[in-house]
Amino acid sequence: MAEAPGPRPEPLRFFGTTWLNHDNGYTARRVAVSVGSLAAAVASCLVLRLAYQGLQIAAIGDFVTVLMVAMFAICSALAFRHTWDGYTRRPDPDRQAALRGLLTVGFVGSLLAYFFRSLTEAPGERLHREEYEEARKQYEKRTTRRSGNPRNRRRA
Repeated sequence: MAEAPGPRPEPLRFFGTTWLNHDNGYTARRVAVSVGSLAAAVASCLVLRLAYQGLQIAAIGDFVTVLMVAMFAICSALAFRHTWDGYTRRPDPDRQAALRGLLTVGFVGSLLAYFFRSLTEAPGERLHREEYEEARKQYEKRTTRRSGNPRNRRRA
């Protein structure tokens, strides 16, 4: 069966193009992504807990310990917000590159944003759907043939 002409939907990580019609295991993928991202966030928190215990054992002082905890908390909150916003609009590539370190440190926030978004839709689905529908409208507008006699058109 030949594919319809026009724009193609952009695949999403873990979902491919199943987000378009919610077929081919879309629901199972959403459940798996939700569970996987939550499990990764929990495992990450356990690793951070081990790092915190290492700081306690090293007895480097309360000030440095507080700085480390604050750094991970702030970076995680910023990463959550940045990741969450990335599901509704395309991020600026230059800003994305500038925030790469912050997003790496705040990986727990990104994982939690992915988890919460996957509870309602495939992460990024709404943005991709809007872009795809706009591309379809533009395609239809370009390919629609004018009907009637061109001489009867009003001149502007």
